[in-house]
Amino acid sequence: MELFGSSGIRGVALRYLTPELVLDIAKAAGSVWDADRVAVARDTRTTGELFANAAASGLAAVGCDVDRLGVAPTPAVGSYCESAGVPAVLVTASHNPPEFNGIKLVGDDGVELSVDVLERVERRVLDDEYDLADWRAAGATTAVEGAVDDYVNQLIDAVDREAIAGADLTVAVDPGHGAASVSSPRIYRELGCEVLTVNATPDGHFPGRESEPVSENLGDLRRLVATTDADVGIAHDGDADRAVFVDETGSFVDGDTSFAAMADACLEPGDAVVSAVNVSQRLVDVCDANDAALELTPIGATNIITRTRELHEEGTNVPVAGEGNGGVFFPPYRLSRDGAYIGARFLELLAAAGDPASEIVAPYADYHFVRRNVGYADDGERDDMLSAARAYVETADAEPNTTDGYRLDYGDAWVLVRPSGTEPKIRIYAESADADRAEQLATDMLVAVESGR
Repeated sequence: MELFGSSGIRGVALRYLTPELVLDIAKAAGSVWDADRVAVARDTRTTGELFANAAASGLAAVGCDVDRLGVAPTPAVGSYCESAGVPAVLVTASHNPPEFNGIKLVGDDGVELSVDVLERVERRVLDDEYDLADWRAAGATTAVEGAVDDYVNQLIDAVDREAIAGADLTVAVDPGHGAASVSSPRIYRELGCEVLTVNATPDGHFPGRESEPVSENLGDLRRLVATTDADVGIAHDGDADRAVFVDETGSFVDGDTSFAAMADACLEPGDAVVSAVNVSQRLVDVCDANDAALELTPIGATNIITRTRELHEEGTNVPVAGEGNGGVFFPPYRLSRDGAYIGARFLELLAAAGDPASEIVAPYADYHFVRRNVGYADDGERDDMLSAARAYVETADAEPNTTDGYRLDYGDAWVLVRPSGTEPKIRIYAESADADRAEQLATDMLVAVESGR
């Protein structure tokens, strides 16, 4: 797809992402959807209202009435879509810096659109083909109150509130000034936790930290947890569809580690897990231990959603899916990422075990991950380097997975080589419980790739 990436459309606001482009996307989506009403919502970014207005205008132009939800987390928008039976245009750039904005499209089941539907929307934009309404049939706009309240109540009913409240937990929450500021602190309080907050005022400039919830951006949260009696810290990205954790010592918990811990708690023999091709050995080992299948897709939430839907149609149970960036799906709850729900599921683990967070994740933490990047000058050099990588994997003692690049699984370790989708680089990843083995796998692949220069 030319416009839609693995998680919607994103770019620098008023440079790549313009009101005209948002207007066209909304007209195209409204033309493809068989819907009389469509919701529009946004995160806290300063350009959010501007683009939400453009989206509402585009939808009204093709005859759709518009429900304006205002600032709402992505999972709250999904909850509204599912309960009201309407699709949505969501203005958000997720974890990107404040100068970015973007568009996600959500179906009337509360789930991001599948690849085939996104392709239909994209084709309308590229062909400049819209089903414009007669002036008498132009859509009307209604401000909707209570969408976030309904989402909060629905989430609380979906988890074991009694167990969480009975554990007497203190939770530190860092929404990163994003959309979770209006929901997550409240959710964990209503689950019976003592809640401490940092960076919890909605502010599209993200003054407290960058929106990406990675260790280097979470110094405030780590200090808050380490200097108080907090049992765990929970951080979100800008639209609140991801959650990452800090243990009771103030140490960052890698997203692959928390994903493996939560998967281990809900898998049964015969189940399947869907993840991206850069999946951690942690999850590979958890699936093996639980006699569960592991299905790999190209990187990106859209691909994971599409494959999970296919497995459901085939009758395969997928209790958990996602990636190691904090974006975990629990499909029996909803086939979309929900940062506050992910956090609540982790609180259920703490409550059930009665152990500190550091002990909960310890069995999944002792893995070594290596990443290498190799730059290239032009497309010809990139192709030569990828050809060298292909020649290398074809002689390896493992069957290559070519879902997205080339991945070799050795049972106890893996290595992946793939071109970056955003930079002129070839990326190499390797992982093992043995640090030397991970380093050697990455080095061998690096030598092979560089031989193609």
